[in-house]
Amino acid sequence: MHGYIDAKDDYLKRLRRVEGQVRGIARMVDEDVYCIDILTQVAAVTKALQAVSIGLVEDHLAHCVVDAARQSPEEGAAKVKEASDAIARLVRS
Repeated sequence: MHGYIDAKDDYLKRLRRVEGQVRGIARMVDEDVYCIDILTQVAAVTKALQAVSIGLVEDHLAHCVVDAARQSPEEGAAKVKEASDAIARLVRS
């Protein structure tokens, strides 16, 4: 079971909201809305996705990494490396 399973409905609700925001941004571009207004909405979507990402990282660390570390030091180390790589990708994006 994935670490986010307890919050799955919350994540789906947030992602549906983001999906609606992105459709709204596309509509704004289609309707030739002022650039700064579009950028404001892009920033809001970016922040919402970052919040989802942080939550997923926290869930992964609290469940997947902890469970792997309980199995063996090697499995724990592999999950820590996997999480570190994922965090690095998030920071670079």
